[in-house]
Amino acid sequence: MTGDFTALLYDASTWVLPVLFAITLHEASHGYVAWRLGDDTAYRLGRVTFNPLKHVDPFGTVVLPALLFMAGGFLFGWAKPVPVNFGRLNQPRRDMVLVAAAGPASNLVLAAVSALGFHLLPFASETLGTWLADALGKSILINLVLAVLNMLPLPPLDGGRVAVGLLPRALALPLARLERWGLLILIGGLFLLPMLGRQIGLDLDLFHWLIGVPVNWLLPFFAAMAGLELG
Repeated sequence: MTGDFTALLYDASTWVLPVLFAITLHEASHGYVAWRLGDDTAYRLGRVTFNPLKHVDPFGTVVLPALLFMAGGFLFGWAKPVPVNFGRLNQPRRDMVLVAAAGPASNLVLAAVSALGFHLLPFASETLGTWLADALGKSILINLVLAVLNMLPLPPLDGGRVAVGLLPRALALPLARLERWGLLILIGGLFLLPMLGRQIGLDLDLFHWLIGVPVNWLLPFFAAMAGLELG
């Protein structure tokens, strides 16, 4: 029993820091780019910071992921969204795209930094090196999943706001109106629909096709940066 609990704590420890770094950089990047492009709302609220406590949502970042992890090792959650007043941006339509894209872009950068971190492992002790290898590997995976998930073209996800900024107004306005229902559509499509599919014998696993496939396509590039070979 003690061994199982120790293993659980070890596994949890290799997830917690990568998750906190990923969501902190993601949200701070939104706020920083918005600030540089004319809207200081996030800056005035102290959200342009690498302090994770400023971005943590008590339920979405702590309680829900912990419950899911203990229930089956699956992680899902969210951070507090960074407030952006798009009307205060220098060029609202263009800058909305840049602010939205900054979050996923930061996750790709952090995935690359994590991959390069593998080259420092020979300088660590055996115990620390083992832990770092686990944490860095999970950091790559977490950041790729966050980047791909957030670029789905569904408001309020970043990809939805990018799409609203790039599409012609006739298409952008109906898409923007989906924002109030976006989270429900996301949960329904990625989690409830596959459950329904299993009950009726159909493969409705949108998570695999929309997120798993792109992540698996990207992983070899980051593995190569880390000097790893995927089996």
